[in-house]
Amino acid sequence: VQLQASGGGLVQAGDSLRLSCVVSGRTFSTYALGWFRQAPGKEREFVAAINWAGGITRYADSVQGRFTISRENAENTVYLQMNSLKPEDTAVYYCAADRQRPYGSTVASEYDYWGQGTQVTVSS
Repeated sequence: VQLQASGGGLVQAGDSLRLSCVVSGRTFSTYALGWFRQAPGKEREFVAAINWAGGITRYADSVQGRFTISRENAENTVYLQMNSLKPEDTAVYYCAADRQRPYGSTVASEYDYWGQGTQVTVSS
């Protein structure tokens, strides 16, 4: 299983970005998926997660109401729509897949597969 994240970039505060993550493999629809981020000098932190069917989502308090996670199983893709971006959202964003649990975990160690990360930089 391979994950390929894209969509990062340099934006100004208040702007929007949409990250995409394409997941290879025939069992994509059975995976829970998550987005995490890591800023320089900080630990990787949970951002958002979605269950295998797409009906249950979870968000970190810091992004609740601004970010939306979604998935398109027919396209093996998970998205992270990021609105009202803030400088503190600056980080490398990683997508991850969990083949063991049907729900989306907030714990990084519970994910089995990881993408390479995409840089998001928000200027003030």
